[in-house]
Amino acid sequence: MKSVFVAVLTILSLSLQAQTLVKGRVMEKKKPIEGASVALKDTYDGATTDKEGYFRFRTTEKGVFILTITSMGYKPFEQSIELKAGDSVEVNALLKEEITELTAVTVTAGTFEASDKKKVTVLSSIDIVTTASGNGDVTEALKSLPGAQQVGESEGLFVRGGTAQETKIFIDGTLVNNFFFSSMPNIAARGRFSPFLFKGTVFSTGGYSALYGQALSSALILETIDFPDQSAANLGVSVIGLSGGFQQLAKDKNSSWGLNYSYSNLAPAFAVIKQNQDYFQIPVFHGADGNFRIKTSKTGILKYYTTLSTSKLGFTTNSIDSVGYKDLFGLENFNVYHNLAWKEKLGRKWKIDIGTSYTNNKDDINSGMRDAQDKDILLTGLEFKDYQLKLRGNYFNAKVVLEKRLVGLSALRFGSEYNHSTDKTTYTDFNGNKYPGTISENLNALFAEADIYITNAIAAKVGSRMEHSSLIDKTNLAPRVSLAYKTGKQSQASIAYGLFFQTPENRNLPSAFPLTFSRAAHYIAQYQKVTSDRTLRAELFYKKYDDLVKTGLGSGSQFQALNNEGFGDAKGFDFFWRDKKSIPNVDYWISYSYLDTKRDYLNFPGAITPNFAAKHTASFIIKKFVTKLKTQFNGAYNFATGRPYYNIAYDGQNNKFNITDQGKTPAYHNFSFSMNFLPNIGKEKAKSFPVYVLSISNLFNVRQVFGYQYSYNGIRKQPILPTSRMFVFIGAFISFGVDRTDDVINSNL
Repeated sequence: MKSVFVAVLTILSLSLQAQTLVKGRVMEKKKPIEGASVALKDTYDGATTDKEGYFRFRTTEKGVFILTITSMGYKPFEQSIELKAGDSVEVNALLKEEITELTAVTVTAGTFEASDKKKVTVLSSIDIVTTASGNGDVTEALKSLPGAQQVGESEGLFVRGGTAQETKIFIDGTLVNNFFFSSMPNIAARGRFSPFLFKGTVFSTGGYSALYGQALSSALILETIDFPDQSAANLGVSVIGLSGGFQQLAKDKNSSWGLNYSYSNLAPAFAVIKQNQDYFQIPVFHGADGNFRIKTSKTGILKYYTTLSTSKLGFTTNSIDSVGYKDLFGLENFNVYHNLAWKEKLGRKWKIDIGTSYTNNKDDINSGMRDAQDKDILLTGLEFKDYQLKLRGNYFNAKVVLEKRLVGLSALRFGSEYNHSTDKTTYTDFNGNKYPGTISENLNALFAEADIYITNAIAAKVGSRMEHSSLIDKTNLAPRVSLAYKTGKQSQASIAYGLFFQTPENRNLPSAFPLTFSRAAHYIAQYQKVTSDRTLRAELFYKKYDDLVKTGLGSGSQFQALNNEGFGDAKGFDFFWRDKKSIPNVDYWISYSYLDTKRDYLNFPGAITPNFAAKHTASFIIKKFVTKLKTQFNGAYNFATGRPYYNIAYDGQNNKFNITDQGKTPAYHNFSFSMNFLPNIGKEKAKSFPVYVLSISNLFNVRQVFGYQYSYNGIRKQPILPTSRMFVFIGAFISFGVDRTDDVINSNL
């Protein structure tokens, strides 16, 4: 036995003498790197560093070899070493940080991003439309995020003390001029575009990129999808209409085309759900869209998208100006939109994006009064309520962006934008007198912006934008800068500053007085922590307005824009928390905003809180899919404290405006619910995918007051209410060829 033991020791000793010991330490400056992989190239010999960065292993290889050391987030390390039997080699390596998309900080101040690719995404693209209170509308869903106000009497996004006109919407880089259906008195219009047209959504509540302009408060940046997964067809039937479509993907998957059509008639819904308006023309909508996409190379794609929509409606409401009579409003709209975009990588780290869009919009508006027997009538002193208005708009937008990738993730991009608009109006008064008018604008812009990644932990976005408006013959220069610092593996802090300009709105034009750009300065500080299951985000903001338009009695005794002596500010705090982990199979988020804002603009007698701004807003969204029932349940609760309202009247004797009455609306509450039954989910070889949908807005029938309107003489006032307290939607949708149940579910929530 003893002889065997001695023999083993002898063999082990000889074996060790035939090996080489490789040892050392891996560091980043003075910090040890744990878990780094150390190996001899083209062999199986190697080791992993311990928590102090040390490694050691033995090898029987002999000769000159390359020692490689790799660790995520660091550039690979290689060193040539010579191996001799019985010898030892020591290598102490200093790794350098590598800036990558996986590890680098991202500039996020002021921006919520909905995309399936970005690692700092707060909401996925599907979340945008799986919000019960969103009613399948992109902008309605975004109102569940902090910073956006719950304004129900007008379409658009009111963000951090800004008006809806101060938020601009872009599709594939170009400005969209008629994103919403045409406005109606005290009724919020829906967006024209399907949420599933878009694969990415960036909702910037401030401090947005220099590539975008003409928005004092906010930018909503939408990117259309590229190719469908496969050819498919769909059919939808609901209580208010029909829809159908087809999408063809070429066999080589290098091109696709598609057509969709929808028809909506609200008569069945209005027959059951009482409306505050008395409709003599039930709203009828026709919508059609088409698309074509083709790969122009391995890295390039050309996308074309077009929509055509028409609508017709007419209603009366009890007149506040003359008791016993009714106000009449009629609207016919025709809208065509084209968008053509091309992206291509040019080589040598250059990339080009070109986008163009054209919109033709026609509105025919009819206003008047009717008596109790619904006969048209002209009342003395109220002749101004009897008119016809024809609006004809043509809008062309084009943008080119060149990008040069620099070291790591750093990049430089620059380009130009051109926006042309022509708005023609023909106003016909009660006597048949016509007053035509035209407003034309040519806005040219140059911009440049750089992404600068100093390390994985520190990054900056620095840019500037210059614009010239032919309408007011003025030029502006808007610097913007954002900084981000990684405070932990999953957390970061960001700050942002920028100037933002906007030309006067058409409703204040033309003016006999010289006007200039309105201006807003944004200051934002943000902290964010994002894991795969939870998101925490907090943001402080301050926004200062200058050169806002003031209106008054000008030449010819006409109320018009007088100057840019208006001003204001907005400051507050936003909070967002999302949790997919704490409650099994439940996804929920909470958002809260505090807003303190005042402004002196238009006919305001001084700096006051505008009637679209609530001090506190909050939302709670919850989603759950019950597999056993094959049913998805969604709930949403939106809250806002009361908003101020005013009656601002002109005092001709003292030539100024005064507040003759004011107050605050009741707090806003809205609980929405939806459920969707998917009978074929999980079935193998299913050829069709039906979805049955039920959704209810304002489930508890809470009385919601959006504001108050006053009679022309200020004697009477009445609340501005939703068209109905509650709305119920029931529908069935079937997709063929590919499972589009998610689309159907989400587009009708």
